[in-house]
Amino acid sequence: MPLTNMTFGPAFSEDGILFRLWAPLHESVSLRIEGADPRPMQAGEDGWHRCLVADAGAGMRYRFVLPDGLEVPDPASRFQPQDVHGPSEVVDLSSYRWNTSEWTGRPWEEMIIYELHIGCFTPEGTFKAAIERLDHLQALGVTALQIMPLAEFPGRYSWGYDGVLPYAPDSSYGRPEDLMALVDAAHERGISVFLDAVYNHFGPDGNYIPSYAPLFTDHHKTPWGHGVNYDGDGSGMIREFIIENAIYWITAFRLDGFRFDAVHAIKDDSKEHLLHALARRVRAAAGDRHVHLIVENEENDSELLQRDESGEPSLFTAQWNDDLHHVLHIAATGETFGYYADYAGDADKLGRALAEGFVFQGEHMPYRGGSRGRPSGHLPPTAFVSFIQNHDQIGNRALGDRIMAVSPADAVKAVTSIYLLAPEVPMLFMGEEWGADEPFPFFCDFDEDLNDKVRKGRREELSRLPGFDAGELLDPTAPSTFAAAKLDWEKLASSETLDFYRMLLGLRRQRIIPLLKGAAGHATFQSAGAAVAVAWTLAGNRRLHLAANLSDEAARLGHRHEDGETIFRLGRNDDGDLAPWTVIWSIGEA
Repeated sequence: MPLTNMTFGPAFSEDGILFRLWAPLHESVSLRIEGADPRPMQAGEDGWHRCLVADAGAGMRYRFVLPDGLEVPDPASRFQPQDVHGPSEVVDLSSYRWNTSEWTGRPWEEMIIYELHIGCFTPEGTFKAAIERLDHLQALGVTALQIMPLAEFPGRYSWGYDGVLPYAPDSSYGRPEDLMALVDAAHERGISVFLDAVYNHFGPDGNYIPSYAPLFTDHHKTPWGHGVNYDGDGSGMIREFIIENAIYWITAFRLDGFRFDAVHAIKDDSKEHLLHALARRVRAAAGDRHVHLIVENEENDSELLQRDESGEPSLFTAQWNDDLHHVLHIAATGETFGYYADYAGDADKLGRALAEGFVFQGEHMPYRGGSRGRPSGHLPPTAFVSFIQNHDQIGNRALGDRIMAVSPADAVKAVTSIYLLAPEVPMLFMGEEWGADEPFPFFCDFDEDLNDKVRKGRREELSRLPGFDAGELLDPTAPSTFAAAKLDWEKLASSETLDFYRMLLGLRRQRIIPLLKGAAGHATFQSAGAAVAVAWTLAGNRRLHLAANLSDEAARLGHRHEDGETIFRLGRNDDGDLAPWTVIWSIGEA
């Protein structure tokens, strides 16, 4: 039977389907199935309203009717065929027949992540169309997809961070069964699938939950307004709604993990913070499967990344490392405005990001106007996800331009060879492997009032960053902005960059990944001018060395800084004199 252990959403049984809504703000609620008159639901003292319908089945569409006549979708809707304001559809997820029922995932050390947006990844922008591109990703060496948020959002297109129905994959991408087929096809190719999940806020359009339940609290503020109620009156069921949502994706869709968006904005004064409860229960639900939990955390809180006595993550597996991105971006582009200024002009920051993870580990950060981060050098390098671009770092630019559009080719090649071979877990952004030049600007599709607010808000936000000309800002609500972000796969055939990526990822698979299991922290680094040398102690008593000069002038490290076998060389090292844009990787004994 399909998901009978879930608290929220329709529950299938031999007697029919039990429709349920937690609406403690109302004494009565009705159920309206399309084509039939509303029927009263039975109210319980626990705030739940229930109605068993004997002749209900998959495909049936329904809404809940509040006492004032407002009709609302199921907050745990499995599918919204007519968008966020339409009826919910009953879906029998157990009807899907998996080809990879024995799949248990892949170890974290093997991850080579590929971030993608379903709507822009292919011309069609659907789950089904994405399946057709999996062979390319497998041949490239990708071992994990990280899909940008899928929760049902309003309108025809969105980055996905304005979702309001977290159990329903957005209908513009296809049906839930299509997403299952995508996950299944990825697993057939040995590719894990992660979902970007947003639990710090709900979108501004189509969120009906506050009309019948205490979803928000004024005790906490976030960039989006009142915080989600994770610790106030009625918070127990709100917490359960969110935690069960994560478990739902892991169990029903057999996903392999998550990237949790902006966890620093999840405010919770409970005895057990939501993040701790979420990690604990998701791991328990996954059982023996490999499930990996990634955080985005502006606070650089290394406590979330702690390892147990066996070296396994106690809570979260890894964090997106913006600090490493920033130092590599500055080296490649020369841009030092906004938050980049705090990372500029100091090769020690590059060395520290590679060797220890965070650049700021409690030090004062001028851009923030306060201290940032906690010590992270004791963590293994695999506690960090590295990248030279992602949806944020591209999209939070006025024109949404990629790093190759603003950087010399030699510079991009050098930073690419660093992050793809470093012992941190690498993440590519879709199309990067062939040098795609399509922008990835922010886009959304609300009603005209909200669209106007978004246009003004984006202009004000970007105007505060020197070097961003807000006058050139693309209209985030225009269909043309969304269309411009779609990958042009015809450019793949003429790409010289693709061979370079395939070579680097093949080298990573053969020489780096076998050394990562059980790797410790406490790497060392030194710098001289623009040159940096880093050494990591990895598994099997092996030592991985990097010597790099990320500048357009020669730099001297003082000696060769190559120990053992050189496995990759870009540029020259003449007795410690590194030519511009030189990157050398070697492996020796510790």
